[in-house]
Amino acid sequence: MSVKHVPHWIGGKPWQGPAERRGDIHNPATGRVSGTVGLGGPEEVAAAVAAAKAAFPAWRDTSLARRTEVMFAFRELVRAHRDELARLISAEHGKVVSDALGEVSRGLEVVEFACGIPHLLKGGYSENVSTRVDAYSILQPLGVVAGITPFNFPAMVPMWMFPIAIACGNTFVLKPSEKDPSAAVRLAELWAEAGLPDGVFNVVHGAKEAVDALLTHEDVKAVSFVGSTPIARYVYSTAAAHGKRVQALGGAKNHMVVLPDADLDLAADAAVSAGFGSAGERCMAISAVVAVGGIADDLLAGIKQRVARLRVGPGDDTRSEMGPLVTREHRDRVASYLESGVREGATLAVDGRVHPVLGGEPDGFWLGPSVLDHVTPEMSCYRDEIFGPVLSVLRVDTYEEAIRLVNANPYGNGTAIFTNDGGAARRFQNEVEVGMVGINVPIPVPMAYYSFGGWKNSLFGDSHAHGTEGVHFYTRTKAVTARWLDPSHGGVNLGFPTNG
Repeated sequence: MSVKHVPHWIGGKPWQGPAERRGDIHNPATGRVSGTVGLGGPEEVAAAVAAAKAAFPAWRDTSLARRTEVMFAFRELVRAHRDELARLISAEHGKVVSDALGEVSRGLEVVEFACGIPHLLKGGYSENVSTRVDAYSILQPLGVVAGITPFNFPAMVPMWMFPIAIACGNTFVLKPSEKDPSAAVRLAELWAEAGLPDGVFNVVHGAKEAVDALLTHEDVKAVSFVGSTPIARYVYSTAAAHGKRVQALGGAKNHMVVLPDADLDLAADAAVSAGFGSAGERCMAISAVVAVGGIADDLLAGIKQRVARLRVGPGDDTRSEMGPLVTREHRDRVASYLESGVREGATLAVDGRVHPVLGGEPDGFWLGPSVLDHVTPEMSCYRDEIFGPVLSVLRVDTYEEAIRLVNANPYGNGTAIFTNDGGAARRFQNEVEVGMVGINVPIPVPMAYYSFGGWKNSLFGDSHAHGTEGVHFYTRTKAVTARWLDPSHGGVNLGFPTNG
């Protein structure tokens, strides 16, 4: 059976360069190869950066009105093709189509935010800072900027980056995950249809070789990254050492603290949806439930009841609520934490390895929702970012113990508290050392006009993604001080009438 090939996108068209190395794309629900993708290196990166560099002067000088017109056209095209994009994502990532549609919608929110770029790029103006001297600031684009994005959100995470970067007047090189690359190239095609000039948006697939070429290329002015903490640290240190502006968003270990006064039905629903949506392959997934006081048994019972009803199956089956994991290797790594957790003293309350699969082929990368109880901070299932459908339950006696537990964790991406006590919630949002906080909301992803990012080992760099911090990241400020000589005030006579 023939399989499709996903090429690079450089200079406004599929890459027609010399023969390239290729990697396999799998359908996670079947385990079979469904396509191939070009694996670029320094040559392909150099071609993409050269195309972006050549396109930059004209795009930088394009009026805000025209840039906005292109952004609105792109928005409408993505809306019109969101079902198609969702199916591409589901086929290569494995998540159910409804989750993929949600991903596209969240990405669209950033595109809509970027449509307001004329307002967002307004500078400041001060008249008469000295006698007949005015001062003002202007925001200008950086040049060629790059985005390196993960497999778990192949449309949404790139759309955290490139709409704002392009709207600000930069040109962009995207290095998406080679595991599910089709959505990135389809978005490039939609950009071209929207009227974006050739070279303003480029896509280069590949692995570490392509990443390193972007991090060290002298014409790349800034790098945005989302992925694991070890790679985020590497991206930050390497790109910064080469003089680039960097925002590198790393891993997470998101806690959901449940106080004794919480609505346990609401909390159990939240733990299941936030822990197992997209098969737990998202940086905002709840991976640790912290049960405070004597509620753990009742909360766990509610979670187990809901997990038993969770339908696991192929992403394109409308009955499915959770799909397979992205690769066989990742599935096996995630499943290994069930064994190590029990070996280190946890209780396997729900074993996802025996969860039924609706219509799934046996070679698919399946692992059902799993729950480990009586987890302690010393266990590897708690220390590591598992990035899969494994929920750990920790038991503490007091709120103070819970807050110490969260704050002692090296990650600081997202957290949530479930309570009916407004004072406790307000105290939590003030005391917790985490970048994004939910109060009776399990996945507190900010809206596009706020900014996304964590603290501690979940962020390397100074700027969070999208929102006003995104505009700040993709622009630099120029301060201007101006004095215009006026003949009527003793200046040089330039031939203008002095009165009347």
